[in-house]
Amino acid sequence: MRKAVIAGFAAAIVSGAGCGSPAREVTPETAALTLPLSRATIQEVESSFEAGGVVRPRVTALISSRLMAPITQVHVRAGDRVRPGTLLVTLDTRDIGAERARAEAASRSAAELARAAVADVDAAESALALARATHDRMAGLHARKSATAQELDQAVAALKAAEAQSTSARSRLAAADAARVAAQAAAEAATITATYAEIRASFEGVVAERHADPGSMAMPGSPLLTVEDATTYRLEVQLDEARASQVQTGQVVRVHLDSAPEATAARLEGRVAEIARVDPASHGFLAKIDLPASAAVRSGLFGRARFAGPPRRTLTVPQSSLFRRGQLTFVYRIDRDQRARLRPVVVGAAGGDTVEVLAGLGEGDEIVTNPPGSLTDGARVTGGRP
Repeated sequence: MRKAVIAGFAAAIVSGAGCGSPAREVTPETAALTLPLSRATIQEVESSFEAGGVVRPRVTALISSRLMAPITQVHVRAGDRVRPGTLLVTLDTRDIGAERARAEAASRSAAELARAAVADVDAAESALALARATHDRMAGLHARKSATAQELDQAVAALKAAEAQSTSARSRLAAADAARVAAQAAAEAATITATYAEIRASFEGVVAERHADPGSMAMPGSPLLTVEDATTYRLEVQLDEARASQVQTGQVVRVHLDSAPEATAARLEGRVAEIARVDPASHGFLAKIDLPASAAVRSGLFGRARFAGPPRRTLTVPQSSLFRRGQLTFVYRIDRDQRARLRPVVVGAAGGDTVEVLAGLGEGDEIVTNPPGSLTDGARVTGGRP
């Protein structure tokens, strides 16, 4: 009887188990991945800031006329390369030629007047010598009572008149010489002025802009052409008062030109040549950075200059730990359970093999270096080499 009860209880247990829910199938946990790990650390890095500006030639010449004259021909156009002595603009020279001829004629006339004055001086000197000899003879005769007092007075008067004539002739000669020198100077000035009718380039460069055409009237000081030196350029960037105090003349800065090839832009370095104040009211400054000779540098390009600042302490991670998905940057952070958790971060400036982390991590956080593409959020990870 006892055995029957035990057998019935066992059958009931088996029957209840069969009528209930099926048993869960337990799968073993995926094995932990062995990946290289690193930590977010505080490091002292150099700070820097950027300022944008425009590339301009170091030397720019506004070509203008020194005369008021009609323009007969403009020999160049914008974009043309010119050498020293290249003829740029020709002006109407008819009035200039007439002035030159008049000045040369006046110079010849003054030279003839000077020669006539020399002859007058010679004649006056001869008359003076004769008057002096006559006076001496009359004075001797008068002393021997052989000449009257009237004859002596006449000789004295003739001597004084000859001396006056000699003095006057010498004065006319000096005036004639002065007039001759002035006329020669005027002739030379007219010759020099005639050269202003042909405007030539004074250095090698590129014609950046043409302001006048044939038939226009050239006015003194009014620009006809703009010529830029094609061999030397500067990047001019504006700085505020706080940043200008961190920039020194002669400082070497990294320059990036947006339109330049990446390889060329990476090697481009400039040197601060001048720091000038732009607007005293806004306390703005203009930093002029000399650029090296390069085929990628052109006038008018936009560029950015990176200036080094004082060192600062910041949180950094290896650049190899970062990866992007769309517009966001992520890392895999290891939590307390040794699981890789996908974490978005905000990064700053990069330096060497590390990059600054502005938000998303804390000092000492352990992260995956060189995360493989197969790594998923929540996967178990152990440190070491794969």
